[in-house]
Amino acid sequence: MNLEQQLITRRLEPTEQTTLSREVQEIALRQSRYLDGANFRSIHPEDLRRLFELYDDRYFDGACRQAVGKAPLSFRLSPRMTSAGGKTVREETTRPGRPSIVKYEIVISTTLLFQTFHDVDRPVSVTGLMCQNRFEALQRIFEHELVHLMEMVVWVHSSCAQSRFQSIARRFFGHREHTHQLITPKERAVAKFNIRPGDAVEFTFEGRRLKGFVNRITKRATVLVESPTGRPYTDGKSYEKYYVPVASLRRRPK
Repeated sequence: MNLEQQLITRRLEPTEQTTLSREVQEIALRQSRYLDGANFRSIHPEDLRRLFELYDDRYFDGACRQAVGKAPLSFRLSPRMTSAGGKTVREETTRPGRPSIVKYEIVISTTLLFQTFHDVDRPVSVTGLMCQNRFEALQRIFEHELVHLMEMVVWVHSSCAQSRFQSIARRFFGHREHTHQLITPKERAVAKFNIRPGDAVEFTFEGRRLKGFVNRITKRATVLVESPTGRPYTDGKSYEKYYVPVASLRRRPK
């Protein structure tokens, strides 16, 4: 059965989904040169490629790789993604008088993975399923992105808000939602340091003690400090922008 036929017609029983998921985890952790346990402290793109092969072999009998064919498929880890757990990209290059070139990429956020199951203690749900460790969270994210990839390969377009995507994710992986509840930098800033966007803060920069307010929080906090030489903002004032580790900030009264 080719990939399209499987995506349309096949359904795995919950017990089979659980068994296959555990097999993938056990083999991936055993064979990896970088993953040192279920709450691993390092990961490599090679681990993502291995996950793809394991899922394709066990869930789809190799039909995904066959459908991808000779199209380049790459895997990347991103420390810059601070809200999405992953993303899948289809890039098509057209050439006059020649066949178009299609390539795919799956990207996984290392920032969200490593901030989860670290120093903020709360239940973690990904795709509506409770995760007991970092590897389980990685699996749920990767499964979600794998559905995107397969839809792109078969039908070009993919949207996790659509019923087809959700049906595939549910029938093969038991997903109940298409969102995650991983620990974001913004949540960690509140939980660990009581720092929120809009807070008045102070910090040290090159020996100077500066005062400003938090404009946003991603991997670091973006702090705006009022300055006559800064960029004008809509409030009529001018600010210099600083990127500061949240742990280096101290709240102050507004």
